[in-house]
Amino acid sequence: PLTPSAEPAAPPTGLVATARAGALYHVVQMASVLTESVTVRDVCRAVSEQLLPAFGAHEVALYTVRDGRMYLLWEDGYPQHFLDPFEGVPLDADLPGVHALTARLPLFFESPEELVGAYPRLALDPMTSWAFLPLIASGHSIGSCILGWNTPHRFTTEERSALTALAGLAAQAMERARLYDAESAVARGLQEGLLPHRLPVIDRLRVTARYLPGTKGMDIGGDWYDVIRTGHGVALVIGDVEGHSVGAAAVMGQLRSAVHAFAASGRPPQEVITHTNQLLVELETDVFATCCYIELDPATGRARAVRAGHPPPLLRHPDGRAEPLELPGGVLLGVQPGADYPVTELTLEPGCVLALYTDGLVEVPGSDIAAGIETVRTCLAVSRTDSMEELADRMLGAARRAEDRPDDVALLLTAYDPADAG
Repeated sequence: PLTPSAEPAAPPTGLVATARAGALYHVVQMASVLTESVTVRDVCRAVSEQLLPAFGAHEVALYTVRDGRMYLLWEDGYPQHFLDPFEGVPLDADLPGVHALTARLPLFFESPEELVGAYPRLALDPMTSWAFLPLIASGHSIGSCILGWNTPHRFTTEERSALTALAGLAAQAMERARLYDAESAVARGLQEGLLPHRLPVIDRLRVTARYLPGTKGMDIGGDWYDVIRTGHGVALVIGDVEGHSVGAAAVMGQLRSAVHAFAASGRPPQEVITHTNQLLVELETDVFATCCYIELDPATGRARAVRAGHPPPLLRHPDGRAEPLELPGGVLLGVQPGADYPVTELTLEPGCVLALYTDGLVEVPGSDIAAGIETVRTCLAVSRTDSMEELADRMLGAARRAEDRPDDVALLLTAYDPADAG
């Protein structure tokens, strides 16, 4: 039952040459596309988009091996829920996809009769021909690729060779992508570990934060936020270190620790930012950072704000009006030793919501940053504010849905509700 079906009669010489050329083209094309695939999902999408039209197939399923069982990574063209019974099957299951992998041999069936003859108890989908291809990379069993045709299909020698070669390319790309995904998860874990695990509970304030990593590459960014108790109230902080790398994240960790220490010691906002700027200059890291620091007294609503090259915070008034706070500010941190950072004083009314964010939320490729700020401002103005969690999710909605998010995004929301005290 594991023997591939008999070869069809040899076609004329001219057709053989054409078939070989076509098979070679598909192998080269697939290799080119897979070199640009980074994650496991990228690889699966590339395999699906290349194999189905190239060979006229109508369905594809990609499985991976984990802990001695087969799990679905990707499917296209199958009836809904048809593959559910096959999820997590062990490697001794009497199934062609499993046998192809364990025997390391591709299996081809040109009719339902052939497939049922080899696997009498196998539930069939509406297809009429199938290819079960093992995914083997560097001697390791990665998984299986299953292709189906809804019309009778004869597998020529050249097509069988091409499909086998393509399965090998897919397996190598899959193995590389799995390693990338694992390393990426470690990198993301490092970055998230540098952010606050929880924000302090402050009387008269409702505070929540969100962080979204960028979608390009494995390099991690330097966005951070913090809420710090000071001797004069609470400091609301957001910042962004230039670049995307482990180095940027390390600098972010140092700056966050410095700001936290300066703020907690009771230094006024201007000194906090001035000392942080001097620290970054002395680190000689060749990177710069932006920051917005607002110290708020929850008892009175009075605040003192300092901005270092950072996008302006947004303030929503109790009547629903929302505006950017054009704080005078100073240069980016790390640019100029002894730089001056002016302080702006303001007073929050009961019912106000303050939004601090990094530029990843408002920068859209091909669009002016002012347009992005206006979009976020409008969202803040028209949204309900009874739940900071729902408001944060709404403001991050477009960024969260974007498949191409070149920069990280951080958001810190604070609602001032003195009437809720006690």
